[in-house]
Parts: sequence; C-alpha cells; structure tokens
Amino acid sequence: MTRALADLADGDLAALALAGRQEAYRLLLERHRAQVFRIARHQCGDEDAALEVTQQAFVAAFAALARYDRARPFAHWLARIAINKSHDWSRRRKVRQWLGLPLPAHAADHWADDAPLADDDLADKQELSRAMAAIADLPERLKDVLVLRAIEGLSQAEVAALLGISAKAVETRLYRAREKLREALRD
Repeated sequence: MTRALADLADGDLAALALAGRQEAYRLLLERHRAQVFRIARHQCGDEDAALEVTQQAFVAAFAALARYDRARPFAHWLARIAINKSHDWSRRRKVRQWLGLPLPAHAADHWADDAPLADDDLADKQELSRAMAAIADLPERLKDVLVLRAIEGLSQAEVAALLGISAKAVETRLYRAREKLREALRD
C-alpha cells in the first residue's frame, strides 16, 4: 500500500492526509523537507535555526492543509510557508537583539572568525558561512527572490507567482540582491 501512495501526486496525498491517512503526511514530509530546509537555511543563515523553521513550516502547513489549493504546486505553497516562518524567526531574533536578550548559544556560529585558518577546508567552510550570513542579512524582499530563483532554481515566472509580484520585479530584485551580496562579500 505504501508503494501505491508513494506514486500519488502531492495534491492526492494532501487529500488523503486530510482524510486521516498518517502515511500521506509522512510522504509529503519526506518529499519536501530538503527543499524547506534549504530555503530556511538560506533565509536564516543558521542550520539550527533552519531546523526549527523547517519544523514550524511543516506544522503550519499540515494545520492549514484544508486551505491548500490543489490547482497550485504543493512545493510552491510549502515554500511560501517556509519563507513566512523564516521571516517570523528573523523578526523574533531582531526583537531579542533590540531588547538585549541573549541569543541562543548557537546564534553566533555562522559569524566569520578572524583567527588564522589552518587549511583550505576550514577556509572553505568559513567562506560558506560568510556567504550564508550575507544572504541571511539581505532585506526580506531581496532574499526571498534570491533563494527561490538562484538557489532553489525556480523559474522567474514561478517566483513571481509564488511571491505575488511581476516577473520584472523578480528580475530587478534578483539583480539588487546579487549586487548587495557582492558588496557584502567584497571586504
């Protein structure tokens, strides 16, 4: 029976999940968790936060499954939820910083280290962390387009539809996001 379920489209699995089939929930989670995690990681710039955001995105999606429009791709609907949950996480982080509350112990893990590097592998990891932090620091409207278009590989039309903006706005925001990243990574 699991094999037959695995062959179903996302919309059909969503309908089965709403009907109480736990296996359908599991299959939707397995199909989409890597994409949701990648979106969250690039939005937050932190793997631990990305795990938290991924979990929140799936909880929210499954709670709102009755509102899913089967005419739209499930992956796009879920990506929008992941982006929204990432924005929520970012706002909570900014409030903590503004109030002077301590951040979780892992919050500074992605910041660049000024210590001399021992080997190329460590340098590569540091550069990746620096790039992820720079992406996470982009304004949300630029970061959303960059993550979906350049990192997740969605088409310009798909990104426009998902974010509710024009294709030209996607192009412009992607250009601006790349320029800001060049500036941030130039130093």
